[in-house]
Amino acid sequence: MNWRRALLIAVALVGMAATFSLGRWQLGRAAEKQALQATAAERQQLPALDGATLAAPLDAAAAQALQQRVIGLRGHWLPQYTVYLDNRVMERRAGFYVLTPLRLAGRDTVVLVQRGWVPRDLVDPKVLPPVASPAGEVRIEGRIAAQAARAYALGAESHGPIRQNLDLPAFRAETGLPLADWVVWQTGAASDGLSRQWPEPTAGIATHHGYALQWFGLCALIGVLLMWFQVVRPVLRSSRG
Repeated sequence: MNWRRALLIAVALVGMAATFSLGRWQLGRAAEKQALQATAAERQQLPALDGATLAAPLDAAAAQALQQRVIGLRGHWLPQYTVYLDNRVMERRAGFYVLTPLRLAGRDTVVLVQRGWVPRDLVDPKVLPPVASPAGEVRIEGRIAAQAARAYALGAESHGPIRQNLDLPAFRAETGLPLADWVVWQTGAASDGLSRQWPEPTAGIATHHGYALQWFGLCALIGVLLMWFQVVRPVLRSSRG
């Protein structure tokens, strides 16, 4: 065996090992999301919590167990702190996710609520669409999340009403509000001009399976080509000779 053939075989084997490992990794990511999906479904069947849960200090284990739990809140909107998260798509239309702090009734604690989605102005995309924020006490229901929905962003975040993402600790420092360590994604029928067809937190399982199939297919292709050029074709040539 000459050195060129040995190098080709080595490169092919490395390629097969790499693509197989990437396929296994994608399957692992899919399994992780499936486990998260099952956990979220179980937690959403538990009895609804109330605002006192988010106002009380929690250890790390108890805090982790809150994610995706259903919660009911009573309080007053603080519309002057409303933030619009840009470049969010719902129903195949571009728009904003709207977040407004809610001061809990009878407490100093404020909870940031991801209230829903509103379409972008077709004439001027920087015009803030109207969102109703009733002045009296409101009651909402939602799911507890560690943060607001995030999207890919380039560069530093702005501090205006329109942003790409919102970092909860930074927003707490910016506003001076006694924000809880959680964000509540409001659920229920459309209201206040907002839709609430939220993407599932574990969306993308099928995408991981698709990527895994592609990597395994590439691994198999490299193996077939290696067998053909390094084993089958030389044997055929020698038999003909």
